[in-house]
Amino acid sequence: MISVVEARDIILSHVRPVGVEKVDLFSALDRVLAEDVEATRNQPPWDNSAMDGYAVRSSDTQTASETTPVVLRIVEHLPAGKRAKQEVQPGQTVHIMTGAPIPSGADSVVRAEDAIRVDDTRVRIVRPVSPGADLRRVGEDMAKGERLLSAGTVLRPAEIGLLASNNRSMVSVYRHPRVAILSTGDEIMDVGSELEDGKIIDSNGYTLPAMVMEAGCEPIRLGISPDTRTDLEKKLREGLMADVILTSGGVSVGEFDFVKAALDALGTTMEFWKVAMTPGRPLAFGRIQDTLAFGLPGNPVASMVTFELFVRPALLKMRGMSRLYRPTLRATLMEDIRKMPGRKQFFRMCLIEREGKLFTLRTGAQGSGILRSMSLADGLAITHEHQELLCTGEEVEIMPLGGALSFWHERSC
Repeated sequence: MISVVEARDIILSHVRPVGVEKVDLFSALDRVLAEDVEATRNQPPWDNSAMDGYAVRSSDTQTASETTPVVLRIVEHLPAGKRAKQEVQPGQTVHIMTGAPIPSGADSVVRAEDAIRVDDTRVRIVRPVSPGADLRRVGEDMAKGERLLSAGTVLRPAEIGLLASNNRSMVSVYRHPRVAILSTGDEIMDVGSELEDGKIIDSNGYTLPAMVMEAGCEPIRLGISPDTRTDLEKKLREGLMADVILTSGGVSVGEFDFVKAALDALGTTMEFWKVAMTPGRPLAFGRIQDTLAFGLPGNPVASMVTFELFVRPALLKMRGMSRLYRPTLRATLMEDIRKMPGRKQFFRMCLIEREGKLFTLRTGAQGSGILRSMSLADGLAITHEHQELLCTGEEVEIMPLGGALSFWHERSC
């Protein structure tokens, strides 16, 4: 068996970003930029007003106060989207709206609340302003020729807006990796089936596509294959049009565990098929031509944990991302935990905050078939191979699961 770190490194050494495509901005959210983007214009394109008020020469306002206001003559009313026709001369002002270009001659803006209109031609200024007050300078957001975004940037709403401000309607992004998902086993049936004696519902056929989508990729469900090599090979061939094939079940050492043999029959270059971890020891990884193949365990918790640790980072790298792992945090144990030495073990944990400190507790029974333990979990406690006992009060490293931190404090263990 190889270690978790070795398995992860082997997998990532075989991963490259998938192809590039151009999409419109409305389709670009959460995509990964595949090009450097430079500003093609200044933004703002000219000095403009940051406030509704009066464009003035700041020197005209220096003696202004509420008791001795400065009276200026209004020579123009300027809405946003228009340029001033008049130059501001000493003793003059332009009534200006937010976003309108600053008239020639003016160097600052007096806010509307610091001025009292006498009539359409005169205004009293009651506070002095400094040069540049309430001006947005040309190019302060972006300067022409400046690099705005680098390839590898994940496009959030702010980046979408930045591209729009740069007058870009289309952008080059990495393609969504396509992931073919196959559940295996004579004992499993699809959701909605009338259960027969000895059969169980295929939860992996739904949790794995959901995890693929949560990683920003496109799932392709291949359905369920019975435990025969012929059926498995046929289904796996259907999955070769994808960038990644995921199977669940059939990778252990049982008499009817045929996934590894079916992969071999398709010419798979197998890199490993066991990892020193719990849950998830039976894990196969290899390549079939240009398609990555993961044989995940059939037990639902083991399937989800191995996806989280190995498949998700690979998918993120295929998307062109550089940050492949979830950030971890530290929490204090509220119970003793015993584990098997020689393996890295991942416990499903819930988080509890008390007086500004973070504590953690197992979600209950930790069997690899207890799917509810994942539903209750905020994260996975990461333990080391040499450890046998983790004691109450000891700090452990927690890897939060997708979306968990947004609502963990609303639950109690």
